[in-house]
Amino acid sequence: MQQVRWGIIGCGNVTELKSGPAFNKVGQSSLVAVMRRDAVKAQDYAKRHQVPRWYGDALHLIHDPDVDAIYIATPPDSHKDYALLVAAAGKICCVEKPMALNTAECIEMTMAFEQKQLPLYVAYYRRSLPRFLKIKEWLDQQLIGTPRQVQWSFSRTPTTADRAGHYHWRTDPAKAGGGYFVDLASHGLDLLWYLLGDVVDVRGISLNQQQLYAAEDAVAAVWQFQSGCLGSGFWNFAAAQRTDRVVIYGSQGRIEFSVFENEPVQLFSAEQQLSLDIAHPEHIQFYHIQAMVQDLLHGTGHPSTGKTALKTSWMMEQILGLAC
Repeated sequence: MQQVRWGIIGCGNVTELKSGPAFNKVGQSSLVAVMRRDAVKAQDYAKRHQVPRWYGDALHLIHDPDVDAIYIATPPDSHKDYALLVAAAGKICCVEKPMALNTAECIEMTMAFEQKQLPLYVAYYRRSLPRFLKIKEWLDQQLIGTPRQVQWSFSRTPTTADRAGHYHWRTDPAKAGGGYFVDLASHGLDLLWYLLGDVVDVRGISLNQQQLYAAEDAVAAVWQFQSGCLGSGFWNFAAAQRTDRVVIYGSQGRIEFSVFENEPVQLFSAEQQLSLDIAHPEHIQFYHIQAMVQDLLHGTGHPSTGKTALKTSWMMEQILGLAC
């Protein structure tokens, strides 16, 4: 394979800027087909993004002989079913985050691709962004010594639609596996796995304080990494203001950064103080897609796979008290 030819199942908002255009901008990669259940919208997307083919049926895209790899960008409740169809067709797959509704589905998906000896990637793209790779470099170089504790504080105000009681699939547990915590906090929790290693114990409390929708809107958790480093976090999606701050405390300093905000990454130690502005790419998934293409063509490996993503799903289930 000299070029990876991609197809997208679910060419909705997330693919307009974050991911879709990057499939054509990464070297040795091209977007050749898209699918959406609303065929008119699929056709419109294909026309605007210069995609050669569009479909209203996922099976037609999956079995398109000119498609090598498929990016599933639908809500989580359909990830498993589509992924299993992709595996059965012998195609490469990337699934949007969160990987599926629960850990059991993640395991089923991972096993299906292992049996076919096919790659399964998950769009936890922060593992590939230069801003967070710099933090990993600092940790690997032990510039703050041994990590002892990490704290993440996140809050935001309710959306106008939430206040008005309008339906959104992201706050429907049947569609999303939870609410905004599952949708947004999964990014940061997965990143912390990447930066600090495996989590061996986790406990949490979740509440629906405002009753604006069916899912949780306030969550608190503590956990332990295999290294002995401790973690804690709280997330509130009906607060008075927006906050997004992570602090990693080490034996010889600390690192501060934001998971979502465009803020500097900062290092504080006795030897030095650094504050770096590292811009995100125009298409936030560019480096994630680039890493998938390089892995497929040259076997370079990829930081976000089905095996790593199911760990994040497990952690969220523990925090929300959903584990069987």
